[in-house]
Amino acid sequence: MLPGIGVFGTGSVAKVLVPFLREKGFPVEAIWGVTLQEAENTAKELKIPFFTNKIDDVLLKKNVNLVFIVCAPNLHAQISVKALGIGKHVVCDKPAGLCQAEALKMVRAAQYYPTLISIINHSLRFLPAFSHMRKCILDSYLGNPNELTLIDVRVQMGSLLGETFNWLCDDTMGGGTLTLVGSHVIDLVSYLSGQKVMKVHGVLRTFVEETSKVNGIRKITAPDFCTFQLQMDKGLLVTATLNNHLPGPCFNQEIYVCSKNGYLVVRGGDLHGRLHKSNPKSIIEEEGKRPHEKEEVIYVDIEDLSCASSVIPKPYIKGLCKMISALKEAFLPVKEQMDWIKEPVKAAATFEDGQRVQATMEALRQSNEDGCWKTVQLLTEPPDPNPALSAAVRRTAISLQ
Repeated sequence: MLPGIGVFGTGSVAKVLVPFLREKGFPVEAIWGVTLQEAENTAKELKIPFFTNKIDDVLLKKNVNLVFIVCAPNLHAQISVKALGIGKHVVCDKPAGLCQAEALKMVRAAQYYPTLISIINHSLRFLPAFSHMRKCILDSYLGNPNELTLIDVRVQMGSLLGETFNWLCDDTMGGGTLTLVGSHVIDLVSYLSGQKVMKVHGVLRTFVEETSKVNGIRKITAPDFCTFQLQMDKGLLVTATLNNHLPGPCFNQEIYVCSKNGYLVVRGGDLHGRLHKSNPKSIIEEEGKRPHEKEEVIYVDIEDLSCASSVIPKPYIKGLCKMISALKEAFLPVKEQMDWIKEPVKAAATFEDGQRVQATMEALRQSNEDGCWKTVQLLTEPPDPNPALSAAVRRTAISLQ
């Protein structure tokens, strides 16, 4: 029995998500929008029976058991924590809140309710090309998985900005290429390599501060270019360049994973690999693998999408579709609506992964300001909201003693 769905958000992701959910058999019961008008218009367009601009109205509906949070990032933590507290499963879009403190609240809530699904929509994990790439790495296609040397990521795409000034234009509200594209890259390299980010160095730039639609007194602060290096805990180096300067809805993504024995590369949705010929008595010969004169085709993506979008790049949509299929497999074998099995969704990014990505992005922003390498520091306690007051209270307590 598949659970009823509540959707938070009325943007392009929601409009792609709802048809996918219905195609897989999930009943979409309710939608929330920032304004009642937005919610009503989207509900009519997507034929959803209930719409509201009050968060609790969706969460308290009895026939909603799984919520998809695809609204602005400033509400991600608030809705996630509330939904888990009421006993609803949660799929939250990236990023996990606006800062690491918000991500920590989400992690605590997920740990407190371990019987509920709580995952972040890092959909590239479910893209078949990356599933096959990870399997090749674990099966020692490139040799020992702990001896990978380099992951090189290049993403070139069109602008992420909309027609009007909104959160996508503002760096502090979760806009920009680092948060919207870089978060996927940071999560993906950890997923593929099984390694954690230790130190980072980054450069962020906002080259386009005005557009024909967004101008006047308001300036765009969300970065449209970033390049960064990540030093992983077992010696792997990651280098990434993300660029939002292509015209129109273009999207080119190329991810190389290299070792001394060869490389694997995903271009778009296809996976290729090549083993070097020059390695004397290498692991290639020991395992009976033949070096390749040309790139070997390992996986070609031929499946076409029933629901394409001009706004969201194809790999993200396809990954989202595969994630919804995995959720269906998690819920379908069980009789009760709230029961599920873990195996189909074990590849998904947890709230802990979301916090680690958030910590990495915070370190990258600090590195951009200071111009030097920064260590990634994971919060374990919520930060003190008023350190000056706390220090005064401590001094008072000491003087009274």
